[in-house]
Formats: sequence, structure tokens, C-alpha cells
Amino acid sequence: MTSIELRKKFLNFFKDRNHTVVSSSSLVPNDSSVLLTTAGMQQFKPYYTGKVDPIRDFGSKSTVSIQKCFRTSDIEEVGDDTHLSFFEMFGNFSFGDYFKKEAIHYAYKFVVEELGIERNRIYVTIFAGDNSVSGDEESFKIWNEEIGLPKKQIKRRGRSDNWWGPTGSEGPCGPTTEIYVAKNLDDARLGNGLEIWNIVFNEYYQNKKGDFDKLEIPGIDTGMGLERLAVMTQGANNIFETDLFIPIIRQIKEVSNGLEPRIIRILADHIRSSIFLIADGVRPSNKETGYILRRFLRKVIVYGSKYDIHADLFPVVLERVAEIFGEIYPDLKNKEEILNVYYEEKGKFNKALSNGLKIFNDFVLRIKPENSIHKLQKILGIGRFQNIFHGKEAFSLYETYGLPKELIQEFCEEKGIVFDEKGFDEEYKKHQEVSRAGSEKKFGGHGLVLDTGELKAGSQEDSEKVIKLHTATHLLQQALRNVLGNDVKQMGSDINSERGRFDFSFNRKLTEEEIEKVEEEINEIINKDLPVYYKEMSIEEAKETGALYFFKEKYPNKVRVYFIGPKDGFPSTSSRPAELGEARPKGVAGRAYSVEFCGGPHVENTLKVGKFKIQKQESVGAGVRRIKFGVITA
Repeated sequence: MTSIELRKKFLNFFKDRNHTVVSSSSLVPNDSSVLLTTAGMQQFKPYYTGKVDPIRDFGSKSTVSIQKCFRTSDIEEVGDDTHLSFFEMFGNFSFGDYFKKEAIHYAYKFVVEELGIERNRIYVTIFAGDNSVSGDEESFKIWNEEIGLPKKQIKRRGRSDNWWGPTGSEGPCGPTTEIYVAKNLDDARLGNGLEIWNIVFNEYYQNKKGDFDKLEIPGIDTGMGLERLAVMTQGANNIFETDLFIPIIRQIKEVSNGLEPRIIRILADHIRSSIFLIADGVRPSNKETGYILRRFLRKVIVYGSKYDIHADLFPVVLERVAEIFGEIYPDLKNKEEILNVYYEEKGKFNKALSNGLKIFNDFVLRIKPENSIHKLQKILGIGRFQNIFHGKEAFSLYETYGLPKELIQEFCEEKGIVFDEKGFDEEYKKHQEVSRAGSEKKFGGHGLVLDTGELKAGSQEDSEKVIKLHTATHLLQQALRNVLGNDVKQMGSDINSERGRFDFSFNRKLTEEEIEKVEEEINEIINKDLPVYYKEMSIEEAKETGALYFFKEKYPNKVRVYFIGPKDGFPSTSSRPAELGEARPKGVAGRAYSVEFCGGPHVENTLKVGKFKIQKQESVGAGVRRIKFGVITA
């Protein structure tokens, strides 16, 4: 059964059962809580909460779709038998029309009767229950007593496997039942198979306290991957041996030099994924979806060089993708525009690669054995100047210049330098949530739009609040130093949409008068409507500006320095201005109020911060105070 036949069969099956066929939405969703469309239910979220009327829009409370999806949560797994970045999701949805009984019967009938998958190869999972919610016995009875599936082929599993809903926030949620297909009955009974269909029963609402209330109008949300389904119906060993990939894989093999299968698969996935992103209007950049596209394209370019592929793979794969999907997604036929985006990015990356190599070579020069400082440190047994390319510096090359980890490792091997892989991976994990924000989270949770460790936000609205509070921390640190003295240093911070928290070195409780002075100074600066901007510079140049930074922190060779003040307000070598936002003392050229090492993000000008208010102060240990604060936007 070809992928085209699968598409028609699925849509017609549910159309015959009073479901309205809805076209796939864009990979770039209207939902601001996520970067990319990660599931078929994305475009239907308002209908589950009752904000939008499905009868008015679809003429039915039930819909069916085949949705383009994109996830980066399993990016490291791409190249195995089952994981992809771009994929298509079959789904049927009910907004208060039908529930568990009908959903399970529909799924079973489609898999067994329409697709012809043997009954004894199927096993299913259901929610086992926990201290918060009881087990899903209703689904068990439907599968066992109505469908007739033996008990040995029904597996009970916990919340991590069979629950869909918000993590740490409120929203609709509920148990799930999943359908797996095994090679034979013995494997089915042992639970060895491939998951093809996930059926979500949104029957609860998790409130802010974490308690669960029954929904008045329960809903159905299902998802079944087309690529995995094609494996089942085409007798393939993996997703890359289906008709969705065979022409692409064959093309890459023809123009490459005996690449190992996993590399061919990664190239096929990344090029195909990039093509779909470009066709949906995404353009390479250093932000959000553009950042994701840039990483994919640059990895493809690097692989072409690393594995000595003389042909330019992107245009030849584009031809095959357009042939396979062009009739379904007409935007893919705009091949000239897609190629222009690719070639422009390729040119930019070649320049970035040159700059990245310069930074790397500068590092190599610093740690050469003949370097006298290196020799002295080695004699003293201090490891700082060992021939190690530390994780933070390596990650800076990845983040700033887009150099993939594999390429950085290769540079190190060529120079006989130890690559700090563990340190790199730790830095990568810190930033991973930003690139995959909301990608794998399910209904109600939607993931974190912003999560840098210090800054956390669950929606676009929350993100805007967090960014204001984060900018306010820069003002707070400078104001504290101005009022309390330059011995004040930041010891940490944590920010969410509700409040900001700032820890600093100080050995006593602030007086009410001191708190008032800090607040007045910050609000005066805010009302001056000063610009907030950054400059990228070497670590040496950054320190010469007098910028504040964590002395124990290991910084990369190139850092961002954020300035709050006039655009000509750097460099600044004084920690305190004579007058707020005005000229600094002793003839110093800079006029910036605040100068700090920081990765961002921030508002564009201080007026956007709003009115600053200290809510509470407390001690968190010897010599460390904590201030909790908020901002009010008119």
C-alpha cells in the first residue's frame, strides 16, 4: 500500500464517519506558545477549550487531518530506524462529539480491517493509574470485552507512557491508549513492537494546584505517523525504506562516495526537513524557527565537506522531494525560491566558517607547548592551560558561528587537542529547550517558550513579562552598587512571569530608606527611555569596558556586552555615573548607566520595563541577600 493510498484510505475512512476533512496547517503555527507545529491537534487547540465553535467552522464536532509536523526533541536519534525531524501525522479529533468507545473502535477497525494488519500482531497500552488519577478501566474493558483483545495483549503503563497533558502548568489532560504492531504474536505478548497510533482522552482539567477536575465536554485527540504506518504496510525494515524516502536515499547514494547508511539517513532527513521549512516561509536567522533552519542547513553543508561529497546534495534532493510531495503541498514546486534561500545561507556559512576557524586557531596559539605561560602552569600543576578545548569555548563556536559539534571535534583531532565533549554537552543541554520550545510537550503544557535556566516562560505573553524583568535585573544591580557600594556583586537570579529574584553579596538587611533609593533610581532610569543594546567583542575587550560579570564564570573568547544608555555609551570604565544616565566622572567617555556581560534577551528601551517595585528582601545565607521584585506596565 503506497503512501498515496494510505492518505486516501485514512481520510475517506473518517469522512465516511461524519468527520470534516481539514487541510494541514503551516509548520509555523499561529499559536505563539510553540515555535513549530509539533502535532495534528495544534491547529485545533481552541476547539478543545470551547473558545471557538467547531460547528460554525467545520459543520461538525469531529475532524480529520494529515498534518505536517516538525520536532527537534529527538534530533540526536535521527538516523535510526524510526526518528525524523519532519514527518506527517494522521489524526482524528472530537470536540465533545464522541469519546473512548467510538475512538477505540474506529482505530481498531482502521488498523485491522482497512490496513489488513493481523490481529495477533497488535498489542495496546493503557494508563495504569497513580496517586492522582485512577487507572483507565473503561479503556481496558473496551479493548478486552468489546474488541476481544486478549488480556496478554493489553499492557498497563504509567504516566510517562500513557498520560498526555501539562507539565507544571494548568490545562486539559487525560489518559491515553496506544496501539503497537509487533512482528508476531509472541512479540506482541512480550510488548516488543512499534507504536503507530496514540489516542488521547482529554477528560480532566489540571488546575494550578495540580489537582484534576473532570471536564464537562471531553475530547479526543489522536496521532498516527504516516512514515511508521508505511513501514507496516509496505513490508519495510525502517522508515527510510518506504516510498516516502527511497527516491531520496537512492539519489544521495548516487552522488556520494559510499557513505555509511546512518549518514545518508541524516542527510535525507535534514535536507527534506529544511525544504519543508523554507516552503512554509521560514528563513535562516539566529532566532526561533530561523535558528532551527540555519542549524539544519549548516549541518548538511558541513557533512558535504566532511565526507568529501563533491556533488551539491540540496538541489538534487529538492527534485525528488518535489516529485514525491509536490501534488500534496504545492508550495514545494517553488524550487527556484527554495534554492535561493539555500545558496544565500551557504554563502553566509562559508564566511562564518572562516571566522570560526580563526577563533579556533587563536585558541590553538594560546595553548601551544612553547608558550611560556603554558610551561609555567604545567610545572605548577595547574590545569587551566592544558591542551583542552573547553566546553564553553567549543559551544560558543557552535552557537555563534553554527559550527556543528562533529566539525569542532575534527578540528581538535587535527591539532592534537582534547575536546571537552562532556562540557560541550552540558552547555548544549542548557540551551536545548530554547530551540525545541514546546516541541514535544502535549496539550495544555505547550512547552516553554523561553527557558534559559535563569529565565522561564510558558507563553508569548509570559515571555514578554520575563524579558522586562530580566532587563530590570541589570538596572537593579547597578542601583544597588550606587546605593550600597561597589562591593555588591550578583550571586544569582531566577525569573519567571510572576516575579524576579536577585541574589547579591551584602552582609546586612537593607533599610527602608535604602530600598526607596534603589527603587527611585531604577524608575528614574526607566523613565529616561534609554536604549538597551549589546556589542559582541572579545573577552579582553569586554573586560576593558568595565562591564560587570561573574568572576568565577568561564566565558568563551567572544561575549555579548549589554549596555543601558546612549548608543555612544561605551566603553565605560566606571561603575557609577555622576548623574543618572549622564556623563561619568573623571573624563570617562562612556555614558552608559549599566554595562554587563549577558546573553539576553532584553527589551529595546528602558521605558518598556514599566514601573519597578521591590516586593521583599530576605537572607539566603551568610553575606548573601535576596530581593524579590516585579514590574507594572501601564
